[in-house]
Amino acid sequence: MNLRDNLRRLLLRVYARRVEVHLDHDQVPKHIGVIMDGNRRWAKAAGSTTAQGHRAGADKIEEFLGWCSETDVERVTLWLLSTDNLDRPQEELVPLFGIIENVVRTLAADGRWRVHHVGTADILPSHVQTALKEAEQSTAHVDGIVVNVAIGYGGRQEIADAVRSMLLDHADKGTSIEQLAESVDVDMIGKHLYTSDQPDPDLVIRTSGEQRLSGFMLWQTAHSEYYFCEVFWPAFRKVDFLRALRDYAARHRRYGG
Repeated sequence: MNLRDNLRRLLLRVYARRVEVHLDHDQVPKHIGVIMDGNRRWAKAAGSTTAQGHRAGADKIEEFLGWCSETDVERVTLWLLSTDNLDRPQEELVPLFGIIENVVRTLAADGRWRVHHVGTADILPSHVQTALKEAEQSTAHVDGIVVNVAIGYGGRQEIADAVRSMLLDHADKGTSIEQLAESVDVDMIGKHLYTSDQPDPDLVIRTSGEQRLSGFMLWQTAHSEYYFCEVFWPAFRKVDFLRALRDYAARHRRYGG
């Protein structure tokens, strides 16, 4: 590493520290959703394989959660695998499932996070389902950041599952279709979402420069703030995170008002 690179790293650390010192912790988002995009493009730019890109993205997760714990964030939703991703070639999916399983087990073993799965479990390989179930059970007592791992997740699928759950629930109660049609509202559907007992995300961060949600928490993000970052997820730095928090703190949330 040459002198210019060393100087650049030093200046970034100084700048990050300055942003952090001036950060108003009362204005920090309590729930952050993250669309961790760009693993494959990072790998291509680095001359690495797709699997190495996914591993680099996985390695970034605990570092990111550490930053969140330093800034009073209470809940994080990490989108690791969408339902659309399941259409990728098996030669990419097989190692990716192994990486995801390792992420889940590592988060559970850390002891600082309470892991909660968000998504459709039965479309995932059995070893991933087992890892998710064991992680939720072993961290249920943890009084730390709630980490929602969105695996096998799609926003439209979640809403469809919520409506199905609501219909089945009321069928068990003997509610007629006419009665249900009269009583159904936003809150009723919301109670059947994957995150039914959780507050909605205050801030959604997407890396890699793409400026779209791609189906991420379509229901819950109706009033969320969005921050789009140019860097690929494996290259996401603490200074990028702090900039997102600073940008969020400067906004005036109107909730449609």
